[in-house]
Amino acid sequence: MIQGVTPPALPRSPRAHLADKVYARLKAELHDFHWVSGDRLSEAEIGQRLGVSRTPVREALFRLRNEGFLEVESKTGWFVRPIDFALLDQLYDLRIVLELAAVSRLVARRQDPPALDELKAAWLVPAAERLADPKAVGELDERFHAALVAATGNAEMARVHQEATDRIRIVRRLDFTRPDRVEATYHEHAKILRAVLQRKLDAAQMLLKTHIEQSKVEVRKITLHQLHEARQRGAPAAAR
Repeated sequence: MIQGVTPPALPRSPRAHLADKVYARLKAELHDFHWVSGDRLSEAEIGQRLGVSRTPVREALFRLRNEGFLEVESKTGWFVRPIDFALLDQLYDLRIVLELAAVSRLVARRQDPPALDELKAAWLVPAAERLADPKAVGELDERFHAALVAATGNAEMARVHQEATDRIRIVRRLDFTRPDRVEATYHEHAKILRAVLQRKLDAAQMLLKTHIEQSKVEVRKITLHQLHEARQRGAPAAAR
């Protein structure tokens, strides 16, 4: 290989593409509470349902295990892992570090990046124009926090932040089953955004830290009963 020249990526095999599709489908089902803590997963059933062989199913399941969603035992097979609250605490703390650093960089800029205009259009709106669908609000909420980090232009910060977001999405989506949480999030996001736009660093960081820490407190209240309720409702919940 010539020094300094990156070789072209090898094309992915059809089996790898199938594994990617199975992985994406199962991860979406986990986030939508089709599967909850303690549920058993059958390679054969998943393969039959998705119309693929067990090989790409197994590859997808191992990928989800490596990300902390599933576990496997030799005698009982695959199952959804219980919620690890200690790990969630660490991921929320990581978000706080990354987002506070992002806000500091944004406030120090002379001009607002285009991403902030998009956030204004989404969050600084009259109450009558706010979204109410739990899943839609949850996705919009994730984009708010991701956009703050991505607007810094630091791709590695954005990547790590996205990985943390992916790992806590399941529990975050429970928060917006309550209308008061939707209203509170719109209110808090608007205050954070205004503080950033007005270059009030201390206020922006304090509001943002309080916002995320409150979400962390709400996560601690999650019970297995709530997860089963979310599944029975048939509609995915969302959270901050």
